[in-house]
Amino acid sequence: MTTIPRNQWYVAAYGREIGQELFSRTICGESILFWRTKSGQVTAMSDRCVHRRFPLSQAPTRLVDDQVICGYHGFTYGADGGCVAVPGQTRIPRTARLKPYPVVEQDSFVWVWIGDADRADATTIPRAPYLDSPAYTTVSGMEPLAARYSLLVDNLLDLSHETYLHGGYIGTPEVAATPITTEVDDDAGIVYVSRHMDDAECPPFYAKSTGLTGRIARWQDIEYTPPCLYKLHSRIAPVGSAPNPDGSDPDAFHVEVVYAITPETEHSTHDFWAVARDFALDDQEVSGFLAENNRTVVLQDVTALDVLEQVIATEPEGYQELSINIDTGGLAARRMLKRMVAGETVAS
Repeated sequence: MTTIPRNQWYVAAYGREIGQELFSRTICGESILFWRTKSGQVTAMSDRCVHRRFPLSQAPTRLVDDQVICGYHGFTYGADGGCVAVPGQTRIPRTARLKPYPVVEQDSFVWVWIGDADRADATTIPRAPYLDSPAYTTVSGMEPLAARYSLLVDNLLDLSHETYLHGGYIGTPEVAATPITTEVDDDAGIVYVSRHMDDAECPPFYAKSTGLTGRIARWQDIEYTPPCLYKLHSRIAPVGSAPNPDGSDPDAFHVEVVYAITPETEHSTHDFWAVARDFALDDQEVSGFLAENNRTVVLQDVTALDVLEQVIATEPEGYQELSINIDTGGLAARRMLKRMVAGETVAS
């Protein structure tokens, strides 16, 4: 039984990954072919020739004038997925068409709709506009995760693990020691988890990027829109400073951490991550430091979750987890995801 909601938008790639060459990525168990047309638009369709299933992303398949020529038998497809030529005959079979996928490029991401194309509504894609805003500088990447996507959701909604798994990078004792608040907006489909630390140690990740020394006020405000987008609004400031009544916050440094959580299969995930900052915008040394350190943190999560996936695969049936207060956000997300999947099952 699937645990993945399908009538959803998922991040397939960064816009920079897709050019005028064939590119493939598996999303929710479906291998999808992407390329950017000469007009600059991203197109997406099934990565299997209708003739003998040959992957169209595989050489010697080639792209010529926005047409894909299969490297096995020469079936040729246009940018809409329709077949325009077949070998040895002039008649093109009516069913010679690749499955097209709705696709939207937004906020540096390429989003693809996996489910019923008639239900694809681009206005429902959650936004992260700072990822390509001139007011921020962003570093980003993607790591493959050999674990189900729900484990990454659990991980990101309970940041107390920073103290133990990410010590020396972003973890300090105050993260695990500070209680959280959790709110659920069922109408908007968003889970909010907040942890405000008024007097905390400044971890190396922020000390070296901001130049702050000593104790800090550190706020972590999570906004998760199931199933696909996680945003952590991070505020770092000297102890005692607070935003002004008008919302300005001149004493603080703001970091927007974004994860796009895209199931590859039932047991593997594309872990897209991005860190946007509103300070030191042109400082390449800061960008390099944040990129290297955040990737290290992501890989620490990947290692832990890959191990956890193996444990779950071998545990006895009926094993019961223990949940505590720090798990309220993750449990709320689980309920939302379960309702999404159940709703699709009933509708089908």
